[in-house]
Amino acid sequence: MTLNVRVSGTLGDFVAANIGNDGAYENVSEYVRDLIRRDMERADREAFDRLKAELTQAFAAPESSYRSLDADTVIRRNARRGE
Repeated sequence: MTLNVRVSGTLGDFVAANIGNDGAYENVSEYVRDLIRRDMERADREAFDRLKAELTQAFAAPESSYRSLDADTVIRRNARRGE
């Protein structure tokens, strides 16, 4: 995939300061790839944190609040969430 992005002003200055001999990256493409990787990692962390919070809440619930579900019910419920 090829992306064309125009940055100017403060953003352009910031990018330029991070590129080349004085910066942490050799070129803009390397910098953008690293930003995307970091954003992917952030999204994964957030998804994991949400899952962990849901599981913590579920395991903290009293056993009397649990109800039995069969596989078909779970599949139907999850299919509706994806709509």
